[in-house]
Amino acid sequence: MWEPSERYPDPAVRVLHPDFNKYRLQLASVERLHTGCRWAEGPVYFGDGRYLLWSDIPNDRILKWEEETGVVSVFRETSWNANGNTRDRQGRLITCEHRGRRVTRTEYDGAITVLADSYNGKCLNSPNDVVVKSDGSIWFTDPVFGLLGYYEGQKKEQELPEAVYRLDAKTGALTVVADDIPGPNGLAFSPDESKFYVVESRAEPYRQFRVSDVVADGTRLANSRSFLDAGPGGTPDGFRVDIDGNLWCGWGMGSAELDGVRVFNPAGEPIGHIVLPERCANVCFGGRSRNRLFMAASHGLYALYVNTQGVQLGA
Repeated sequence: MWEPSERYPDPAVRVLHPDFNKYRLQLASVERLHTGCRWAEGPVYFGDGRYLLWSDIPNDRILKWEEETGVVSVFRETSWNANGNTRDRQGRLITCEHRGRRVTRTEYDGAITVLADSYNGKCLNSPNDVVVKSDGSIWFTDPVFGLLGYYEGQKKEQELPEAVYRLDAKTGALTVVADDIPGPNGLAFSPDESKFYVVESRAEPYRQFRVSDVVADGTRLANSRSFLDAGPGGTPDGFRVDIDGNLWCGWGMGSAELDGVRVFNPAGEPIGHIVLPERCANVCFGGRSRNRLFMAASHGLYALYVNTQGVQLGA
């Protein structure tokens, strides 16, 4: 049975490089906010309502945690096996749906608008994770994970290659920005949006992060290259970037010592690790000052205050 640390600093927040010391708060510890999920994913924070939403994929629901009361409730059920979530530049919820094979937007009145469900007349696979650029364009990954069975989606035939897509905010045009990523998964931009990162979750022999340059008009990628090799037991999934360009990555599954969040600096060097009792899938920054890291980890939701801020709107 996991218990929060009574000690400061929390031994679960580990320094792997001296650079991490400035991000580690001495008087903050890992908190468990909820447990009881089957596979927690896709956290997104709503500062205007002081709540967080996240997906429980096999249970086919999106859950809601209220910051002021700690109350957890069901936000949406069925969620069409929703996975990744974010907000657009107008504050609306953007969701990737495995079983729906689509990306949707939740309007202010609760209505759901389908933004993308096909490309060149063929169904998308199972949109996984999503981020919104400052120009309003929506970038998402489309691996086949939700097509492989009935636990996190629905078994179906693959119609399109796995890819990373860009949805234009003004025209609604959908374009492929990368089609050479095996198992495209988590994705994010650097703080200045000059670089684009994506996890290759089916790379061999170990998972990889790819990084590409964003071309001047912001619509295409160039110079794709390896950013870091996760190594044995490293299983990066979703991640978010702070204002200094560090990557805070869901991590684990190889062994208990690796479960949690691994932090990398902009050069791809590991500088910190947050130990959790279960494998972490995805994270987001939130709280009043965007300095609280929320971690969706297997069965539960965790949080930790840190001495940095997430990039605004989670890029």
